[in-house]
Amino acid sequence: MAEIAKVGVIGAGLMGNGIAHVSALAGLPVVLMDVQQAALDKAMATMSGNMDRQVKKAIITAEDKAAALARITTTTTNDAFGDCDIVIEAATENEELKKKIYAGLLPKLKADAILASNTSSIPITRLAAATDRPARFIGMHFFNPVPMMQLVEIIRGLATDDATAAAVEALARKLGKTPVAAGDWPGFVVNRVLCPMLNEAIQALMEGVGDVTAIDEGMKLGANHPMGPLQLADFVGLDTLLSVMKVLHEGLGDPKYRPSPLLAKYVEAGWLGRKSGKGFYDYATNPPTPTR
Repeated sequence: MAEIAKVGVIGAGLMGNGIAHVSALAGLPVVLMDVQQAALDKAMATMSGNMDRQVKKAIITAEDKAAALARITTTTTNDAFGDCDIVIEAATENEELKKKIYAGLLPKLKADAILASNTSSIPITRLAAATDRPARFIGMHFFNPVPMMQLVEIIRGLATDDATAAAVEALARKLGKTPVAAGDWPGFVVNRVLCPMLNEAIQALMEGVGDVTAIDEGMKLGANHPMGPLQLADFVGLDTLLSVMKVLHEGLGDPKYRPSPLLAKYVEAGWLGRKSGKGFYDYATNPPTPTR
């Protein structure tokens, strides 16, 4: 297909507004959709604030910011996606929810539009099979925070054609990202390696191998990690981590991917990490204090 000239994004949360942010700064018109107007309003405010920080650091100019925000159209329906060359779904990591979104979206898309999922773990072939365009369906997995993180995993499903893969790789480069091809297996590359490590840190905490500080400081000082695994789990979102571990466990059938019972307990309590204000750290204090 021709070069992607207009981008649609479904979901105005952390990942969705980040994808809209980098797309608009790259000069592309963006349609950002969410079912809640409040989420869209919050996303626009978040993008404005994040761009202000980029202006302060001289990464962009105030004029760049104004032009980028002007390129973003927000909507609570799928009707505005009709002339988008690609729509990137950035909804919650729930397979049935994603399929429901596709069912409402597909009738609104032009025939040659690409549909991409920002899923962090769900097999692309399985998602593609729920659409009318498996050849033009692909995984485009961004990392949080999107404006800062360089990597985009590009995941081809069994039916994804070469033109779709080439167009999406070119888009990633246009957005200033580095695309890396990942196989269509649960978790792809990064989460296949990273999430079990985070889960193991939580299991070690549950078993009393170390407390929060010992585990995080140990990995920072002993493995030269920029942040400890429990702090990173809070940053990712404990509900997201639990979802990924469930996908790995169910998809690969190996008990080493079993989610830690302590992780499940924190999610049940609503302690989801930074986004809820409390996880393995309490973010009401400065600096955050361990909760266990």
